[in-house]
Amino acid sequence: MPLLAPMLAGRKIVHVDMDAFYASVEQRDDPALRGRPVVVAWRGRRSVVCAASYEARKFGVRSAMAALTAERLCPHAIFIPPDFTRYRAASQAARRIFEEHTDLIEPLSLDEAYLDVTENKSGLPTATRVAKAIREKIRQELNLTASAGVAPNKFLAKIASDWKKPDGLFVIQPDEVEAFLEPLPVGRIPGVGKVMETKLRELSLATVGALRHQSLSELEGRFGRYGARLYELARGIDHNPVVTGRPSKQISKEDTFERDLPLEDLSEIIRELAAKVWKASQGSGRIGHTVVLKLKTSGFAIMTRSLTLAQPPSSGEELAAIALSLRERVDVSARPLFRLAGVGLSNFRDDEEPQFPLFRDEVQETSEAAALSLPSQEQETRPGASG
Repeated sequence: MPLLAPMLAGRKIVHVDMDAFYASVEQRDDPALRGRPVVVAWRGRRSVVCAASYEARKFGVRSAMAALTAERLCPHAIFIPPDFTRYRAASQAARRIFEEHTDLIEPLSLDEAYLDVTENKSGLPTATRVAKAIREKIRQELNLTASAGVAPNKFLAKIASDWKKPDGLFVIQPDEVEAFLEPLPVGRIPGVGKVMETKLRELSLATVGALRHQSLSELEGRFGRYGARLYELARGIDHNPVVTGRPSKQISKEDTFERDLPLEDLSEIIRELAAKVWKASQGSGRIGHTVVLKLKTSGFAIMTRSLTLAQPPSSGEELAAIALSLRERVDVSARPLFRLAGVGLSNFRDDEEPQFPLFRDEVQETSEAAALSLPSQEQETRPGASG
């Protein structure tokens, strides 16, 4: 079971965010790259930027940007294909530094994590001292930099860690929360994307301070359950604890192709993806009962097909066979071409749990937001390609 932080009130939370992580690892390992604009991405028509050094960011290059756009913005940038093995090693080394101070660690990705240091193992008197010690050791032992935010909850700590990037530390004391939040644009609130920000601005709610003057009933009436969340965050309230040992909800791999392909040409790709998923699932002590096939057309329409079984796949070959059978349920009457395929395992159960006869066969088409995603793993791509 996930371990919850022991206190929900009076907590001391640190959010650590490694600076330009993938690019910084590349610059650390190759001195010739230091001080130069580095873009971690495969070159190609469909490739996207995994990370950009701060030298490249000065030209407007950002993560998730098309690599071709990055090349136009910064023609002299040095493109480096990602090496996730080295990035994972650096991430694990940072994790060991975190563990010197607390066992309550919630990783969000390879380059960031929440730490609950309400009671820290190192005996330091304040959360600020803990954050300083972590940043200094990352600098000394890993030759990398990290920014950190210290606050009474996760919501505020995450905002704080971005406040003085790169290589910065920002602290929000409990008695400073209201003054800190008051002038912030509503777009800084987690979950407030461009669409929601536009809606709030149309209601003259451009800042967190303006949002705070709205009653709970007004916000719930306009935005439903998320309105209640807005009401709390505008007041700096976030009761979500740091959760360690959170199991992944799914294991998945995706592959975007250099050129669009018809459905019948995807067999070998699906088999390769299934083999990778099977390998990643081994040794976890958990069994996935739902197999998912994700396809993205050349027009960016997302299709998923899934099958939930009473008995889970017993081998990579069986997983591949199920994924291939799901492909047969895709309507190809319009002869679509596909740019991406993904295979996933979900609906995990522990080994010791009894197996119930589900035999639920799901066939669905979803929006991209609801489709098979990669929340905790890097996307698998072919050179010159991206999702």
